[in-house]
Order: sequence, then C-alpha cells, then structure tokens
Amino acid sequence: MTKRFFLAVLMAGILSFGFGGAGSALAEMSPMTIKLAHVVNEKDGFHIAATRFKEIVEDRTGGKVSVELYPNAQLGDERTLLEGMQIGSVDMGIITNGPVANFVEEIAVFELPFLFASPEAAYSVLDGEIGKEILASLGRVQLKGLAFAERGFRNLTNNVRPVSTPKDMEGLKIRVMENPVYIDTFQALGANTVPMAWTEALTAMQQGTIDGQENPINVIHSFKLYEPQKHLSMTRHTYAPAIIVMSLNLWNGLPADVQGIVAAAAQEAAEYEREMNAKMSAEQTQDLRDNGMQIVENPDIPAFQAKVAPVYEKYGTKFGTYLQRIQEQLKK
Repeated sequence: MTKRFFLAVLMAGILSFGFGGAGSALAEMSPMTIKLAHVVNEKDGFHIAATRFKEIVEDRTGGKVSVELYPNAQLGDERTLLEGMQIGSVDMGIITNGPVANFVEEIAVFELPFLFASPEAAYSVLDGEIGKEILASLGRVQLKGLAFAERGFRNLTNNVRPVSTPKDMEGLKIRVMENPVYIDTFQALGANTVPMAWTEALTAMQQGTIDGQENPINVIHSFKLYEPQKHLSMTRHTYAPAIIVMSLNLWNGLPADVQGIVAAAAQEAAEYEREMNAKMSAEQTQDLRDNGMQIVENPDIPAFQAKVAPVYEKYGTKFGTYLQRIQEQLKK
C-alpha cells in the first residue's frame, strides 16, 4: 500500500508539474503575431479555414497569440510562400497540395487521378495514419505540416467546347499546376498542358493564351471563371487536399502548450472548411449555371479513367508503398 501511495503521489506531482509548466509557459510568454498567407480571395474556402484558425487560436491563447491574414497572394504565390516558410520570412500558409509536392514528392500520391471516389474516402486517409506520416515528412524541408484542409474535387473548364469524353480534350491548352502528376494526367487525356502559377493563369485566361484550367467548384465560383470560361465539365478527376503548414523554425520556437493549441486549431479549421465547402457546392454550381456556364454534369468517367492508366503505371511505385497502402485502406 505504501509503495502504491508513493507512486500515486509521485505521478500526481509529475502531472501537476507538467500542466503547471504548460500553463505558465502561455501565461508568461510575450504576445506574438502569426502571419498566415494564402493566394486566393476572401470568398474562398482557404480564407474560411484561415479565419476559423485565427478565431480558435486567439480565443484559446487569451489573445497572447494573434493571427494576421494575408489573402490574395499578398505575400507571393504558393511556391514563394513555401520557400519563405523554409527560411522564416513567412510564418504560415494554406497551400494547395500540388505545389507542396515540389518539396516533398510523396505528397503527390493523393493527386493521382480518380484515386478517391468520395470526400469521405479521402478524409479517412488524410486524417489517418498515412496522412499523419506524410505531414510529418514535411519536417525534412523545414516545414511543419499541421492538417489537411481541402481544395476539393477538381473539374475542367474551357472556353472552346463542351467536354464529355477524352476525345473532346484533344488539343485544348489547359493550365495545370506546376506538378508532374497533373502534367502527366492531362497529357494522357490529350490536352496540351501549360504549367503555371494560379496568379498567372487568371491573366492567361482573360487574354486567351490558354483555353482552360481545372479546379474545384469553389475556386471556379469565387474567381468568377464563368466570365472567361463558358464550359464546365464535372470530371471530378482529382481530389486535391490543401496543407495548413507553418515554418518549422517558428513551430520549434513555440511553447509546447501553444503548439498544442495551434495543432488542434489547424485540424478543427480544416474540418470546418470541408463542411462549408460541402454546403456551398450545390449553390455555387447553380450560380455558375445562372451566369451562363454550360455544364456537362455526367461526362464519360470510365473513358477518362482508362486514358489515365499510364499515369498509374508510371507512378505506381514512385511514392514508396503509399499508393498500395491507400488502395488497401480504401478496400476495407
């Protein structure tokens, strides 16, 4: 009994010290500001996630940590933001998955075409063991992966003709992200791929130097792409996550309790953004239609899947065992 009593007292003391230390770290720290940047506008899901993250962090730190938001590529395009986080000139960002793959290759496994049949299938992988492993791998390049928000299922727009089958894509100049999986996917589908940053793509569409692009409904809607683009095909060819990511140097300098608040806030903000995207999607699609966009609701998905088979042959083993593990999990 004496030994058990001693162990109980010792454990209570350890726990008391741990929680007291954590609490005092937040109480004693000087106020700080985190600058969180993204490249889209205030109507976009990224800004919804950023705003939710700001609210949670400021509330749970009692205002000791404030979050300043920089939308609309104020601090640069996505690659520039990531490079800034590596050297510490940018604190934090919400970044589309594609550009992150230029820094950590295996994260591009999520962007293989037609990998996920539904948002729920994607979430089960991203929020599970595989997703956590890949977020942790960002540490190799001085980034701290916090959570997977989403860009969502991507669809094709263009200003030339309706696209119902891969044959309809032949010869179209399509902007894709600067990501080899996207480039190879659209080349397999017969398009002429034009890799470029999103900020450049908007001008290129307006000037007619590209025929089309591919993005989720929320992006197509928030950037009013019904103005330069008249055709939308609901190809749902790729589910694109987005990463809530921070400079690893900044993360390492945060007290442990603040790290916990930041990590939890990122996950909650990501899940909130997903819920809002789902609620807004039908309304946004109807608004695109009301603004004159011609929408192909049911393109020939099996035909598209058949055409991208070479992409799986090329990348099947490129991402280590991740593709196999994802496919096995999705069968359960």
